[in-house]
Amino acid sequence: MRDFSWRYFCATGEIDAYLLYKEHEAVTAGYQEISAAQSEEEEVMEEQ
Repeated sequence: MRDFSWRYFCATGEIDAYLLYKEHEAVTAGYQEISAAQSEEEEVMEEQ
């Protein structure tokens, strides 16, 4: 989805495609932060 949005934006200049691209980027970053936090929590629990 991310690649499609970017390519569509480059081809058309459609601002909505760019906004969709940025939204996908933000959501992906949020999931990565949550995943990292869960991994850290699991490591702490294993050490105890």
